[in-house]
Amino acid sequence: MRASGILMPIFSLPSPYGIGTFGKAAYNFVDFLKLGGQSYWQILPIGPTSFGDSPYQSFASFAGNPYFIDLDLLIKDDLLTESEIKACDFGDNTAKIDYEKLYNNRYPLLKKAFRRFKGNENYNTFIKENDTWLNDYALFMALKSANGGAAWYTWDKKLISKDADVILKAERDYIDDINFHKFLQFEFYKQWSALKDYANKNGVKIIGDIPIYVALDSADVWANPQQFQLDDDFTPRAVAGVPPDAFSEEGQLWGNPLYDWNYMKQTGYTWWKQYLGHALKRYDVVRIDHFRGFEAYYSIPYGDKNAKRGKWIKGPDADLFKTFRQQFGGDLPIIAEDLGVITTAVRKLLNFTGFPGMKVLQFAFSGDSENPYLPHNIIKNSVVYTGTHDNDTIMGWLENSDANTVKQAKDYFNYQGDSGFNWAMIKAAMSSVADTCVIPMADFMGLDSTARINTPSTLGENWTWRIDGGCINNWLANIIKENTRLYGRYMPSPEGEGVEQSETDEG
Repeated sequence: MRASGILMPIFSLPSPYGIGTFGKAAYNFVDFLKLGGQSYWQILPIGPTSFGDSPYQSFASFAGNPYFIDLDLLIKDDLLTESEIKACDFGDNTAKIDYEKLYNNRYPLLKKAFRRFKGNENYNTFIKENDTWLNDYALFMALKSANGGAAWYTWDKKLISKDADVILKAERDYIDDINFHKFLQFEFYKQWSALKDYANKNGVKIIGDIPIYVALDSADVWANPQQFQLDDDFTPRAVAGVPPDAFSEEGQLWGNPLYDWNYMKQTGYTWWKQYLGHALKRYDVVRIDHFRGFEAYYSIPYGDKNAKRGKWIKGPDADLFKTFRQQFGGDLPIIAEDLGVITTAVRKLLNFTGFPGMKVLQFAFSGDSENPYLPHNIIKNSVVYTGTHDNDTIMGWLENSDANTVKQAKDYFNYQGDSGFNWAMIKAAMSSVADTCVIPMADFMGLDSTARINTPSTLGENWTWRIDGGCINNWLANIIKENTRLYGRYMPSPEGEGVEQSETDEG
């Protein structure tokens, strides 16, 4: 069935408190999607972020980002007061996130809420149902605080190796901080579950995004070092990345620890089954980043300054997905991020799984008419995008691409105008035969490069874009609905669900 959706990060939603949350603006965005006849809301990973604020480098794969806990909802629960929140400085730039101010001001507020929290049956149930990861995560975060935020592999050796007596003492010494982080996860998942339920009741499914790799400085690696390629002193033997190509002479050095796939296979891929199972509960559809890494992964010697000396090593390939089928059933709701140089072996794996791959129109206008991203070459079992979080906006791409690429795109679309090029590309995506079409919110709005979410291999200005509340409005939703209906992707909403679309304000 043909359908469409919008890519919009949680952190980019409007909010008077410095960053998007699971509060009013998120519910208004669901109403916006419903009015626009959209079937999907695609978001970026929602785990707690580490240095650089990238959602793809998280302190834990199973935990949620405390920044997304809505403060107004804590007021409703009598855990905070309006005056306490208004006394905090979250920054005055409504177009950009100031992560330093968030870190310095949000956590003291959340600790006030924690001290007023009395606990209840729902909290106790949450703790029991999530004990496979929550205890390790809360202890990990408490130990990070006790060690001044330092990475776990720099801690005392007995903490690194998790000496039983030392860990028992730490659990006693830091019990208050441990419980604080459990409280944060309870509030995160309570608010997230309510938002997801609201979306589902209004005919909107959530496409979540999970990174294939975890961060080295994470509860995942500290608690489960045997799952990764580490030496006896817990130093990585090799790390992840991608090789040099036309876009990068040195390749990309991501620095994530690599999985010990031989060990994982011996354990029946238990860790990965838990990871994917958690994601399938958290989202309706799961996009797996860097899907090709399952067929073969790029291994870079630890300590190298770039990716030049890396080599491809065979991964678990179809064996992992056979295990997933046994665990979760046949037709898994997964989107495979299969961008980049894709080999015959990777295509074979993709065909085996039956998962739809991704087609990005910004990649279509180089080469000849055989380019697989051109609309006439797109296949039905795929998800078509104008761009992703790693791409420029359409209007930024138009301004920054070379003249030949732009000319080819304009000729292809038979575009003759001086404005509205974003709609030419959006219409091409919507009219394609791809089962699903997902358009970034910034492209619907026709924004330039200032709305770009991420520029790969750079630091400093990424993951900060925020939308103005007035842009989530009936006028734009109706335009989206008209085009969605025109190209056979319109999804009528459930009758009698939701509320009348209302504009989100900044305060």
